[in-house]
Amino acid sequence: MKLKTTVSALCAAVLAVTCCASSAYAAKVGVSMPTQSLQRWNQDGQNMKAMLEQSGHTVDLQYAGDNDIPTQVNQIENMIASGCDILVVASIDGSALTEVLKGAKEKNIPVVSYDRLIMNSDAVSYYATFDNTRVGNLQGQYIADQLDLENAKETKYIEIFTGPTDDNNVNFFFGGAMEVLKPYIDSGKLVVKSGQTTREQCATLNWNLEEAQKRMENLISSISYGPEDVQLDAVLTQNDALACGVVNALLATGYDASNMPVITGQDCDKPAVKNIVRGYQDMSVFKDTRMLAQQVVAMVDSIDKGEKVEVNDTTTYNNGTGVIPSYLCEPIAATKDNYQALLIDSGYYKADEI
Repeated sequence: MKLKTTVSALCAAVLAVTCCASSAYAAKVGVSMPTQSLQRWNQDGQNMKAMLEQSGHTVDLQYAGDNDIPTQVNQIENMIASGCDILVVASIDGSALTEVLKGAKEKNIPVVSYDRLIMNSDAVSYYATFDNTRVGNLQGQYIADQLDLENAKETKYIEIFTGPTDDNNVNFFFGGAMEVLKPYIDSGKLVVKSGQTTREQCATLNWNLEEAQKRMENLISSISYGPEDVQLDAVLTQNDALACGVVNALLATGYDASNMPVITGQDCDKPAVKNIVRGYQDMSVFKDTRMLAQQVVAMVDSIDKGEKVEVNDTTTYNNGTGVIPSYLCEPIAATKDNYQALLIDSGYYKADEI
């Protein structure tokens, strides 16, 4: 009943997004996205552009190559110089934009930090993201439930993959998952055979699929994980690119849908959802970027009209210059049991895409 209510609420919110009428606003909005190599950023950028234009704004949407920091810095410089009234920035490196955003501060250009918090800059006015601690909680709790760690009599074995150390969100993803899993690791119910349990040890540069696959292959080789060899019960992978890399390595080792470890993810990318349907991946945290884009558009509209900007968190996200007023959207766990309602029925994907 709870899931049904959640899905119904989600569908209603999406309907509100798609049916809202255009408004007579006229801000020039610069939107800086980190890369086009991951599906979610393509979707985020296009959703944002469409909704901002529907609301009457002019949009300069730029992608920074393949997570190229100098390109993003240069693009933001050009947005400032070209007269953008408001900036929406999803940073590649949360600490790399301090200097370039001084130009925005000097020109009184408000900056909305999108999904990844921009660090060490007093130019950041607002932050829009998902509840990233909750993302980690959902991943960790899914593993705990699937392995029945509360009641398990036998030791369970896990490996951990998270994102790069320069992505501030990783602190919350990793911290949220470990809130759930660390007590079981400390008690010995859950064992990481590699010994790699810190955020730094589990980091993956740029959330890169190939890097995750390579690390999983190295773990398989060094520890002898395999269906007929050393037991592996779960892999905490904190986004879908990492999950796909891990799945590739495990499939090549002889795992299949009948014996695959529990594997988590995030973003509900199409390849990952296909793997969930096939039984190769167990869950992905669904972050409906249409809802996040809607919230950013509402922020931009309020800034443009000089009205109070809606936020729901004023304590959590300190970027080094102070706490940034934030709006946190709610993530949802997507599995084989509910992906149809969450992703297809809501219009996020078409059935033939999955």
